[in-house]
Amino acid sequence: MPDAAVPLNPATELNVLGTALELCSCSPMTGWMRDGHCRHHDADHGRHTVCAVMTETFLSYSRAQGNDLSTPRPEFGFPGLRPGDAWCVCALRWQQAYWDGVAPGVRLAACAATALEVVNLDHLRAHALPEESPGDGAAVPGQEGSAAFDGLD
Repeated sequence: MPDAAVPLNPATELNVLGTALELCSCSPMTGWMRDGHCRHHDADHGRHTVCAVMTETFLSYSRAQGNDLSTPRPEFGFPGLRPGDAWCVCALRWQQAYWDGVAPGVRLAACAATALEVVNLDHLRAHALPEESPGDGAAVPGQEGSAAFDGLD
């Protein structure tokens, strides 16, 4: 098991498909390490390993759960999220949103394999989005949901 001070390398970490972990977003910059990747790190107890594309429905859901992802928090370097933004969300929050019928779409190639310790792969596949350029902010027609930023808790 890696030392908490030494994160896994995104170039060698695998995604839920068993291939190299891809970038989630650099605009806004996401990931627990703020390197654009939803990668595993032992110090990240929230497991921000699911790359989700925000929707208004999910943003509202997350706010109702006590995690407001829409409001900018400059003191934490958090820009606030809008529908269409890709963001690394907590695996458990994404699974909870799935059970509640409001899970946002995901970029499978950018979801760390360690997310599968919490999230069901079939559930992720059911919400898989067509591959697009990371961080392009494109809206995703027909997808409900958003992502969670539990780094403010």
